[in-house]
Amino acid sequence: MVSRARNGFPHEGVRPALWAVLAALLLALALVGCSRNDWRTKDISGLMPSLKFQLTAESGKQVTAADYEGRVVLLYFGYTRCPDVCPTTLARFKRALDRLGKAGRDVTLLFVTVDPKRDDLQTLRQYTNAFDPRFVGLRGDKESLDSLTKRYRVTYGYGKPDDSGNYEVSHSSAVFAFDREGKARLLFRSTDSLDDVVADLRRLVGKE
Repeated sequence: MVSRARNGFPHEGVRPALWAVLAALLLALALVGCSRNDWRTKDISGLMPSLKFQLTAESGKQVTAADYEGRVVLLYFGYTRCPDVCPTTLARFKRALDRLGKAGRDVTLLFVTVDPKRDDLQTLRQYTNAFDPRFVGLRGDKESLDSLTKRYRVTYGYGKPDDSGNYEVSHSSAVFAFDREGKARLLFRSTDSLDDVVADLRRLVGKE
């Protein structure tokens, strides 16, 4: 039995042992937290829904998330006439996958067009293949596109057409990463360094 002082607390000689136990517990909790959350980029585990869609691939085939099960999937919303953000993002992830070496073969980037009116399947195929064969263009009707963008809280909008009918499309530059089970894990932003993106992709693929 632990003897107690009149105020109900253990005597002074017992306190150091209790503090040591408490310190050890806090350290253990801290280490567990670090091991789970030491991603270099934005961890969205449990914050976003799993990968789910039904769209038409650039090959003309109807595809769903199940077609990419077992692979690490990157999901990006853009359009082929994008003047800067899209080509910059795709070129960046081309470099990232190349730096992964053989592990990069387990990664697929899905490029979902937010401009299906102008981005037909042939245009999508030519555009994605110009960057990397691991990039796959997807398109759907407005209902399918709106359902998917709302699922991942992504917005897009069309600018006013010029005299030639050309217009720009506003969209996010973020890239969502899903693990082999289709669970949302990471959000890559343009401010993330290439080294951090590569490190997290390597960990996600399971080839650290």
